[in-house]
Amino acid sequence: MLNVAILGASGYTGAELIRLLHLHPEVRITALSAESQAGQTLHETFPHLAQLPDMKLQRIEEIDFTEVGLVFCCLPHATTQVVLASLPAHLKIIDLSADFRLRDPKVYEEWYGHPHHALDLQRDAVYGLSEHARADVASARLVANPGCYPTASLLPLLPLIKDGLLSLEGIVIDAKSGVSGAGRSVKRNLLFTELDEGMSAYSVGHHRHTPEIEQGLSAAAGQAVLVNFTPHLIPMKRGMIATIYATLVQGKTWQDAATSLRNAYQNEPFIELMAGQKFPSTHAVRGSNRCQIGLYRGRRPQDLILVSAIDNLVKGASGQAVQNMNLMYGWRETLALDAIPVYP
Repeated sequence: MLNVAILGASGYTGAELIRLLHLHPEVRITALSAESQAGQTLHETFPHLAQLPDMKLQRIEEIDFTEVGLVFCCLPHATTQVVLASLPAHLKIIDLSADFRLRDPKVYEEWYGHPHHALDLQRDAVYGLSEHARADVASARLVANPGCYPTASLLPLLPLIKDGLLSLEGIVIDAKSGVSGAGRSVKRNLLFTELDEGMSAYSVGHHRHTPEIEQGLSAAAGQAVLVNFTPHLIPMKRGMIATIYATLVQGKTWQDAATSLRNAYQNEPFIELMAGQKFPSTHAVRGSNRCQIGLYRGRRPQDLILVSAIDNLVKGASGQAVQNMNLMYGWRETLALDAIPVYP
């Protein structure tokens, strides 16, 4: 039995990890941390988990890591680096923050506004987009769990980029996320009155997930790739949908792109390719670790439109973290993740 600790367990991703890990036959949660809510119990913090065994939330320094094998880290960006650098060396780590996703420390400093404070750990970190990093994740000590927007963007694009089907210029990603993607802290723009019956773009042209998306596409292409990425906040709790506009290179067809996606994903347990005029839907993936991907023709023969849908808290965060844990320990990849999704 693997003993795990969840740091930052009082947020939405922490709650999802607790929910999923409770279903895992090989895992036991032995510690939960939360700074502002330390001293509270799990049932007080998340009443919807009241059927699970109750546990007390602790401060990180109060946790005895001696018998812990794996840590899930759900701490805020920038906080994570210092905390993980101080943990015992025997621990394996899956980090759900952005702190170890960018390979180049200079790029990290440019986008996050401060130097990276754990460069030794950064050098060993593996970017854990599960379907495209199985071998690396399996041998990793530290897995940087991908962001939700990059997951929804990279899964449709990577096979086509790797197969040389797309122009590397002019890729546009128009993505929309439920409000849980902004975290659990109180912010005025997330209040019901401010958010309900409205939709807004934010961080236009400079969202921090942009370099993460570009890093993945550039590695696949073997050269630098820039994208226009615009996120939007929509008035629903959870779910994410990305509509991606791209152009086929000369001589390639929509059928080539369809074949590329089918070859990449036809045997993937968490990827569903939409056929014909069926379209990805956030309702269809809610509460699950699945990603729906649809491929459609644009107005011109060389135009492609890709649409993907995920649950931002599951495939976009905690579910992919559990998937990566299964890879790290050689367990069946779908373990604890093949439950029936939550109905809208």
